[in-house]
Amino acid sequence: MTAEQAKDDQLVLVEISDQVALVTLNRPEAYNALSRAMTQAIIEAFARLSADDGVRAIVLTGRGKAFTAGVDLKEMGADGGSAMSADNLGTDAPLVRALAECEKPIIGAINGFAVTGGFELALACDYLYAARSARFADTHARVGLIPGWGLSQKLPRLVGINRAREISFTGNYFSAEQAHTWGLVNEVCEDDQLIERALASGRDIAGTQPEALRRIRAVMNDGWEMTLGDALQMEGERSGAYNSTIDFAAMEQRLAELKARGRRQ
Repeated sequence: MTAEQAKDDQLVLVEISDQVALVTLNRPEAYNALSRAMTQAIIEAFARLSADDGVRAIVLTGRGKAFTAGVDLKEMGADGGSAMSADNLGTDAPLVRALAECEKPIIGAINGFAVTGGFELALACDYLYAARSARFADTHARVGLIPGWGLSQKLPRLVGINRAREISFTGNYFSAEQAHTWGLVNEVCEDDQLIERALASGRDIAGTQPEALRRIRAVMNDGWEMTLGDALQMEGERSGAYNSTIDFAAMEQRLAELKARGRRQ
């Protein structure tokens, strides 16, 4: 295993093994609150991993009792709220862009509290696994803020508008099991098995064809923001353009490998 550790006193740890990167937020004493330095370290880490041909999937987690508690409110209060400026919110926010523009699938491994901005960061992942002890909450309304990294639009699309209203209007915490029941989390894992389960999923991703995977992910993500009719048309156009270039002789070997894999599972 190789290990690469980001700047800023190792606020973000990166380990790469079997073409899967494990990215760990590393401010456990502050519940991994997103300070300016940690946010910049996350942005830099994802930029490097996106450009690394040796990485095929990324697992994002937190060290300690929290995935992340969101924006560092103490720092924000000290600097007059610069983290809430227009430049740091919306689709052009550097942190949002860092994950949205990453070329590699991102699996969120939610190990503890994912609250407010931390909940938004979880929703920026492609899909989520959660430890049984994990807890989620959108407390924007309780602290007097409006979501700015996509939660108000992504959450209703994932769990339904009425459930999303309840979550955001009350600010109440909910469990990993509830998140799974509502379709927010793909799988609930025992705490000591969370990271390995997420890494195993990453290794499954690493076994796919990289260019086809990249295009499938783009079709899904782009289509999610369209009407169904427009998305289906877009899929047809992109699949026709790409699939017509495939070497079907090479695909025969892949199909043989796929049948063997199916017999093992």
